[in-house]
Amino acid sequence: MAGRPVPVPVEGLEDKILCIKDLEEAGSKKLPKAIRDFFNSGSTDQVTIHENNTAYSKYRIRSRVLIDVSKADTSIELFGRRIAFPLCVSPAGVQKAAHPDGELATSRACAKKGVNQGISSFANYSVADIRTAGLSNGPIDHVMQMYTFKDRELELRMIREAEARGCKAIFLTADSPVLGVRYNEWRGNFRVPEGIAFPCFGWSSEKFREKAHDDTFTSLNDDAHSWAREIPWLRSVTKMEIWIKGVVTAEDTLKAVETGCDGIIVSNHGGRQLDGVPATIDALPECVEAAAGRIRVHIDGGIRSGAEMFKALALGAECCWVGRPALWGLAYDGQQGVEIMLDTFYTEFKRCMQLAGCNSIKDITKSCLGVVRSDGPLARL
Repeated sequence: MAGRPVPVPVEGLEDKILCIKDLEEAGSKKLPKAIRDFFNSGSTDQVTIHENNTAYSKYRIRSRVLIDVSKADTSIELFGRRIAFPLCVSPAGVQKAAHPDGELATSRACAKKGVNQGISSFANYSVADIRTAGLSNGPIDHVMQMYTFKDRELELRMIREAEARGCKAIFLTADSPVLGVRYNEWRGNFRVPEGIAFPCFGWSSEKFREKAHDDTFTSLNDDAHSWAREIPWLRSVTKMEIWIKGVVTAEDTLKAVETGCDGIIVSNHGGRQLDGVPATIDALPECVEAAAGRIRVHIDGGIRSGAEMFKALALGAECCWVGRPALWGLAYDGQQGVEIMLDTFYTEFKRCMQLAGCNSIKDITKSCLGVVRSDGPLARL
């Protein structure tokens, strides 16, 4: 070691959030174990949740040089208006378990940073309150996440409330006729914490805690759902756009096209449903090809950096959605934590665009990517 520089620790940086991994560690530390496991775990052997995060690493960005990127524009148009960059916050339930302000804090942060938010059916604040919180901080669009419920009148009430409050679309979660095999929830007989209500259902905390999470979901959700039944019924009761969340195959993309849906979210429920399905970034190309520009294609699952956003867009996604990073931000510091998360993604994404030589979203194409090969040089897409 003689003659080599000695690293000098810099005081105050040990807790500074510089990337989403930092936020995951800092936010998770603040959560009780049961809630941390509920938010962070996947199903069965955790294969899909792991691959959601690691599958991006096989792609390499083919950066271009000596391009004037001084006026690079990260914005896209979504639901009839421009948003700051192609990332929105996914509908994630039980946000009040991460921070008392829950979805209200998330909505304020999204509006302030110029992006949109999905509202979960299992939100802990009403759609009206979430919308008001966001709009008090700037323009924001919301989408309403729905399941197919056995109680059709309950489902209809939730849809009409969302539409009346100005939500733009229904994100129908289609990958959950039943819940995935979640060992961590079963071992702990997981129940939501006391004092957390579910206004979309009109349920108190006490009512929701009567049964374990799995049993509660089973009592509500209709596993007899189908393309032939759900899409025509939704079209008959709402003018909101209808998107299908949970698509990972070309076959289901074609079904979404055939039944007249407005878009799909390539998603595997964050690895919480069927373990062993493909990582969403690996499922994306076949879904984009099947869509053939006839419906819009978004993606969620495992996106943890601006560079990974860039890769998803290069493979054909119009917009990325993130769920757990918002929960980690909430746990870390409420609204400010979610703002840190959004700022981190924005800064990384814009710099990635510039370093890759892209001035607008339309410049991000397959030609920007290559795939690592074990037997030779980088394979171009």
